[in-house]
Amino acid sequence: MPVGNVGLAPRPMTKTWIGFATMCIGMFMAILDVQVVATSLPTIQGALAIAPDRMSWIQTAYLIAEVVAIPLTGFLTRLLGMRWLFVLAIAIFSLASLGCAASDSFALLISWRVLQGFSGGTLIPSVFSAVFLLFSVKRQDLATMLAGVLAVLAPTVGPVVGGWITDTYSWHWLFLINVVPGILSAVLAGFLLPKTPGRLREARTLDFPSLMLIAITLTALEIALKEAPHRGWTSGLVQGLLVLSLAGSAGFVRRTIRATHPIVDLHSFGDRSFTIGCLLSFVLGIGLFGSVYLMPVFLAFVRDHDALEIGTTMLVTGVAQLLIAPVAVMLERHLDARLLTMAGFALFAAGLGLSAGQTPQTDYAGMLWPQIIRGLAIMFCLLPPTRLALGSLEASRVPDASGLFNLMRNLGGAIGLALIDTVIYSRSVLHSGEIIERLRAGDMATAKFVGLPLQYFAAHWTEPLNADTQEIVRVLVEKASLTEAINDAWAMIAILTFAALICVPFAKRSPRGRDIPPRITRREFSQGTAPPDRRAVLLEWTASRPPRTVPSPSCRFSRRAPPRRRSSH
Repeated sequence: MPVGNVGLAPRPMTKTWIGFATMCIGMFMAILDVQVVATSLPTIQGALAIAPDRMSWIQTAYLIAEVVAIPLTGFLTRLLGMRWLFVLAIAIFSLASLGCAASDSFALLISWRVLQGFSGGTLIPSVFSAVFLLFSVKRQDLATMLAGVLAVLAPTVGPVVGGWITDTYSWHWLFLINVVPGILSAVLAGFLLPKTPGRLREARTLDFPSLMLIAITLTALEIALKEAPHRGWTSGLVQGLLVLSLAGSAGFVRRTIRATHPIVDLHSFGDRSFTIGCLLSFVLGIGLFGSVYLMPVFLAFVRDHDALEIGTTMLVTGVAQLLIAPVAVMLERHLDARLLTMAGFALFAAGLGLSAGQTPQTDYAGMLWPQIIRGLAIMFCLLPPTRLALGSLEASRVPDASGLFNLMRNLGGAIGLALIDTVIYSRSVLHSGEIIERLRAGDMATAKFVGLPLQYFAAHWTEPLNADTQEIVRVLVEKASLTEAINDAWAMIAILTFAALICVPFAKRSPRGRDIPPRITRREFSQGTAPPDRRAVLLEWTASRPPRTVPSPSCRFSRRAPPRRRSSH
């Protein structure tokens, strides 16, 4: 049956784009929430009388719930359908935000943060799977750009938003800002997203042992990574949690591969490009989360800036991302995704490496070009690897694969932050001793790096210092040693990012959008066995193809067969 005769009008793309933009706003809120709350943890601690050693659990509770929810998004998509999963998730996220704002105790706040993190965790992979389920392949690069810009813009603007809210209003508004946009997103998504029927019978096939194993694995890993920089990687608690996480992951993989109805489809790792894409996502998480973490640490503890000043300085990266995004989409349509990926990661590594030469006097001007370079590179580290990972998979595998792809980025960020904290805590003490030794030897270059008056140092470095001068020198040495430790962390993540280039050539060439049809056969389309939204996408793709030239009947058989030779008998 010809496709053009099917009596199904294409779904208006305007509604689809608005619905998808609504999903992106929900994802933006979930990512932004982590950053705005991080800037105001001391304010929340004072308001609720939380012990200092328990303050970090406000963030850790959210991150643990989020990282557990991300790989479950595929199962939840099959269970509820894409539309109702998003509507339910954003509604629960808004309710949990309201609960966080109304909390009057530490325990109540943590409970709401767990619910908020779990609902927010499903929003991120839902958006990236929607890119490949809602749009024809030639439009996926534009959709990926929209999702990617908001995903990497949220950590950039988070500090300035959090600082402004904290300075202008109360900490409650850090959570209340989610309520109205969340309600509007739920209503709009309910009307505008395509109807994708859920399969509630999937609930009967839920593998509860696998669910418990993956929850234990990721929870133990997150807590171990949180405690390792302070307690040491060789401490009993950290090693025990890591062993528990390793054992849980081994049990989860073994059970999931053999399961008839796995909670997460791990067979996507059999696709070489998907595996390489996940590795790139992991490394991007290290660099992305690491850079967003190191800049506030340096600006706050070395340069003594407040949250609003830190956020204003970090806006440079976000502006660069917005400016380069249309160019990235255009290039992604015409060039091999592997080439763009290599260029993006090489440029990103260069931007990270340029920050490894900071001094205690470095400020906005010294951070400008490294930020611009990283901002220009990030879109090329996100768009092409996303196509490499998800672009060649069947539609039925995309939700699970999207969850795993985004999980790798979050795990990369968590492991990267733990490594960065370890470097800072261990190397700052070492650098402090080296700086003191060089100052005692009269090294003028070290005195200039630390920020000591050179004339005074040259005249009095051999003399004993009074108490006031000793205190001033101590503070300067601490800031200088912290700066060198932060530089070591910048260099570490730059080297890791550059090393990721090794695996890119092994990925399969990803076909460009306008050259391949959507993931649906014409037989499925004509028989009505494919979801209506993807049938509409196939109609749109078919209409966009150039007409094929068909030979006319008069010339179709113009070549005559040779005359048959008559028999002589």
